[in-house]
Amino acid sequence: MQDNNIPISKEQVNTNEEPMNINADADVPGNTHLSNPDADVEIETDKLEAEIQEQKDKYLRLFAEFDNYKRRTARERIDLMQTAAKDMAVALLDVADDMDRAEKQIAQSADIQQVKEGVQLVFNKLRSVLQQKGIVAMQSMDTDFDVEKHEAVTEIAAGEERAGKVVDELQKGYYMNEKLIRFAKVVVGK
Repeated sequence: MQDNNIPISKEQVNTNEEPMNINADADVPGNTHLSNPDADVEIETDKLEAEIQEQKDKYLRLFAEFDNYKRRTARERIDLMQTAAKDMAVALLDVADDMDRAEKQIAQSADIQQVKEGVQLVFNKLRSVLQQKGIVAMQSMDTDFDVEKHEAVTEIAAGEERAGKVVDELQKGYYMNEKLIRFAKVVVGK
């Protein structure tokens, strides 16, 4: 049995203090949700929803900005390629004009030496224009066969000293600004 006669001091009986709050954790910092859970949850939910909406807006703006960037760079790339082709075409027009003049001269002239010199001048001008645009012919003759630069058309017997080397060049290879743009078609010795 339990004794209900617990001694109480006079101080405890005569005070008008509020009864002791059993939920002592309610006043501890970080635990305010224990005293009024519904209001705190609503405030927290509103804050989180606002943050989510803000992040969605940032994402949509960033996505739209990136999409615009992709379109702009694609357009710039097309413009650049068209401009590069235009520059090359304009440079070659001078050579085409010289070829037309040479063709007329060939039809009118009987002097073979003069015709050869004129045609040689046109060839030299074409090589000069290509070189100005960064296009350089590859030197393949008597070099070791390299699958990265050469395309072997056939192999022929050429002796031990020329085995594995390029013995004939059927079509020149070219570099543009030090990048290979066309393989050389070659005959390889075996």
